[in-house]
Amino acid sequence: QVQLVESGGGLVAAGDSLRVSCTVSGRTINVNAMAWFRQAPGKERAFLGAITWSPSFEYYADSVKGRFTISRDYAKNTIYLQMNSLKPEDTAKYYCAADTRGYNSRTTVVGYDYWGQGTQVTVSS
Repeated sequence: QVQLVESGGGLVAAGDSLRVSCTVSGRTINVNAMAWFRQAPGKERAFLGAITWSPSFEYYADSVKGRFTISRDYAKNTIYLQMNSLKPEDTAKYYCAADTRGYNSRTTVVGYDYWGQGTQVTVSS
């Protein structure tokens, strides 16, 4: 079992930056990769970016490439999503996810078997 806890969401103005965090606990030795998704009301959950454990490799959705960056703190078992130049359309609930099955489907919801509870990010215009 793996537990994921997100934090760092909030209300920001357009153009601001924000960093959200996700700490993983439990059987972390089984984690192959972690990712960030977001879901706005009435929309499907959308992939933002992922980072593999070993070797470390990053994937990004085209929609956020260049604005969002994923990083990892090995000692804290935490991944981060740094979001810059935020826009009102970035408003959503942000979820982190972990893959312990090795599906190697890094950009899809089905590629991850553990999910956090989500953290709300609201960008005002």
